[in-house]
Amino acid sequence: MRIAIVGAGIAGLSAAYDLAGQGYAVTIYEAGDQVGGLASGFRDAAWDWPLERFYHHIFTTDHAIIELTNDIGMRDRLFFRAPVTAQWWRGRGYALDGVLPVLRFPGLPFIDRLRFGLTAFYLKFITQNWQRLEQTTAMAWTERVSGRNVACVIWRPLLEGKFGPHADEVNMAWLWARLRARSFQLGYFRGGFQAFADELCAACVRRGVQVWRQTPVKSVCQTTTGWQISAAQHPPADYDTVLVTGAPGLLARLVTTLPAEYLGQLRRLHSMGAVVMTIALRRPLTNGIYWLNLPKDEFPFLALVEHTNFIEPDYYGGDHLIYCGDYLDPNHEYFRLDASALLERFLPALHQINPAFQPEWVRAYWLHRETYAQPIVPVNHSRNIPPIATPLPGLFWASMSQVYPWDRGTNYAVELGRRAARVMHEFAGQYQQTVPSDY
Repeated sequence: MRIAIVGAGIAGLSAAYDLAGQGYAVTIYEAGDQVGGLASGFRDAAWDWPLERFYHHIFTTDHAIIELTNDIGMRDRLFFRAPVTAQWWRGRGYALDGVLPVLRFPGLPFIDRLRFGLTAFYLKFITQNWQRLEQTTAMAWTERVSGRNVACVIWRPLLEGKFGPHADEVNMAWLWARLRARSFQLGYFRGGFQAFADELCAACVRRGVQVWRQTPVKSVCQTTTGWQISAAQHPPADYDTVLVTGAPGLLARLVTTLPAEYLGQLRRLHSMGAVVMTIALRRPLTNGIYWLNLPKDEFPFLALVEHTNFIEPDYYGGDHLIYCGDYLDPNHEYFRLDASALLERFLPALHQINPAFQPEWVRAYWLHRETYAQPIVPVNHSRNIPPIATPLPGLFWASMSQVYPWDRGTNYAVELGRRAARVMHEFAGQYQQTVPSDY
């Protein structure tokens, strides 16, 4: 049975690895020149390691990706550390990555700090009923349970930073999943996530998978016996089944024969884009903080991530690397501004974070943008999500929209890819029973 996978992101590679291990002939089409999708990296000439285009780490609770590192022999390159994460409040960052830091946070009266801590404990360790939580918005639930003060000081900035004008639409199951999955220790790979993606791709190739880079797919068409893929630089090729990974709009564009009802379901899936500027500094910016959440009414971006407070600058030629990242509607002006114009918007914020900062500290900078980066999850969102198997036999779809209630990330990309492989394997068993013996 011949299988095509569109996209060599972590989900596509994970599916290919399992399907090839079950004996299927798998071909991956990748539009870019490297694998890894949103986890892929870039590299400056002075660096020993590549760096992710969009900041990445995993948690100790991310069992799917940890298991896969074991499967492909990469567990010894995964390590965990406990860097400082903080919330900006009244001119400085305050750590909120433990019980004692929360109890010391001056942004709330002591009784509200207790309410915040008890709410977070309940969500992380007690309740598992996310189906009930998705029936109300995160803001309504947190105001009722934590109190209005805690909701406005802690929870609203998080939601507004992630979802902007859609913050009041987001359901409580998303916030539950975000707390449930997090750990104080964060994981990273020697050589970065690009090393993980490259090793996973190599493991796929060892199992016989063909990987065609720089090969954007033009169309996916149903035939009398299966599916045909037309792609750049390759003649049309026939397959028994196809897995498309990526945004809902990509699936709708590639497969023009999808039923109208299903297309309508895809169009009801909305998402935020990501804009991330990486800046190489000659000096450190923060006082040891890795991740700093910033209020959107004070800063031109959501998060300041000083990567080299997590991973030593020695691997990056001595550069001190920071990310200035934000989630925005795809029509936001940040998707149109060039890198130099956006840098000018961001530099005053660096001085606000560290008054000693000078523009001369900047050695280099890079801008990366993706219009499909963070699904928006309204009340009762589980009803909106299409299954992996589309209405067209032999056509499957896997995207970050389907990892709900969990938040998007490499762990859930692995889980989704392996789940897609199981669904496709089940279909293959039914397919083989119906195909004539002389086919």
